[in-house]
Amino acid sequence: MSIKYKRVIIKLSGEALSGKGGFGIDFDVVTEIVKEIKTVKEMGVEIGIIIGGGNFWRGRQANAKMERTTADHMGMLATVINGLALQDALEQNNVPVRLQTALTITRVAEPYILRRALRHFEKGRVVIFACGTGNPYFTTDTGASLRACELKADALLLAKNIDGIYDKDPKKFPDAKKYDHLKYIDVIKQGLQAMDTTATTMCMENHIPVIAFGLREKNCLLKAVTGQPIGTLID
Repeated sequence: MSIKYKRVIIKLSGEALSGKGGFGIDFDVVTEIVKEIKTVKEMGVEIGIIIGGGNFWRGRQANAKMERTTADHMGMLATVINGLALQDALEQNNVPVRLQTALTITRVAEPYILRRALRHFEKGRVVIFACGTGNPYFTTDTGASLRACELKADALLLAKNIDGIYDKDPKKFPDAKKYDHLKYIDVIKQGLQAMDTTATTMCMENHIPVIAFGLREKNCLLKAVTGQPIGTLID
């Protein structure tokens, strides 16, 4: 089976780690995610992972009760918790891995340095990127797009809780239509909830295809990196 995308950035939501509970970390779910990652890693795919923190905290939870920058920094720290958990699970499965953070927390992780991340890829390591861009007012979607551009990824993979992108919320509307293929500009014009506008624009300007798919589908990462039909392709 041939690889279509040699170097990928996977955007993994915090909610994906929480399983059906919706909060915290479900280690059975993490184990399944690690199996998927290990499979494509052993095929020779270079993998970077941007991880969210929504299973612990979202900046928007604070609304007007907390200053936005403080709330966003709390969200960044939540991504570090998830990054450490995922790093540990990968190591237990004999997958070489490094955790890098956009905020400097050197007692638990490396600071994000582009050339060091590239060197980890050369050494065959998975690299987990926590803290998004390291700046408030930016989502982890934007962090994923930024790292994909910096690291010259062949594709950005959005591992979601639903199996692609719909014209409206499929959980609320049974008649929601799923898209198999979209152009970047369509996502922006229609205001589709694939990822935020800044992230979409960055991928469009740097010609990085985006594949949004359901994380719970068996062999989802394998299908994505080999170019098999899965989820929704944005290019």
